[in-house]
Amino acid sequence: MKLDILAVGSHPDDIELSCAGVLAKEASRGKKIGILDLTRGELGTRGTPEIRDQEAADAAKVLGVTVRENLAFADGFFTNDKAHQLKIVKIIRKYQPEVVICNAIRDRHPDHARGSELTSVSCFLSGLRKIETQLEGQQQEAWRPKQVYHYIQWQDMDPDIVIDISGFMETKIDSVKAYKSQFFDPESNEPSTPISSNNFFESIRYRAANLGRLIGTDHAEGFMVERYPAVDSIFDLI
Repeated sequence: MKLDILAVGSHPDDIELSCAGVLAKEASRGKKIGILDLTRGELGTRGTPEIRDQEAADAAKVLGVTVRENLAFADGFFTNDKAHQLKIVKIIRKYQPEVVICNAIRDRHPDHARGSELTSVSCFLSGLRKIETQLEGQQQEAWRPKQVYHYIQWQDMDPDIVIDISGFMETKIDSVKAYKSQFFDPESNEPSTPISSNNFFESIRYRAANLGRLIGTDHAEGFMVERYPAVDSIFDLI
């Protein structure tokens, strides 16, 4: 199965919080979207890995993605080394995405920057023919995505590009709400965390609204780029 976009997150919910609007928008246009979670989020203060597995599956249905996989790397302890790189390379070659969207280049949680670099390196390595990989006994072909974008997470950053998600904000919010164990719930008896406050949940909406304001739309999501995106005409930027 070939994908148009593969979104990669260090933890289940990274993607929903950061780029779900873009994924929902492109899925509505008939694009094939995949999600790859690197860990099961097993070190999270609230919930369990099993609960997160189900929440991730529920969120994928909300977004209309084609496939979602989890590599079950060690939450908090995975590294950017050959063994981890090759596992991601196999996924990239399996789905041959045109675009990869991955973690923020720097952030409060060390897994985010580490996942960002690991994914970026793996995207490059995946295009090297002399790196041989097999999947289900079959030799894989080299594949390198045309673009790698990095979404914004806890830490505010000035994006390189901003994408209009007007009309898809509620879908984004619904995908986040699928993670009932993680986010604001006044009736929960779980310990409080930085992401379980009402303020954090509201920030999802007001960040998107502010980015939308800056480009003259209702809502938007911002991304960092690794190389210049190209357009055919200056009018494509209007």
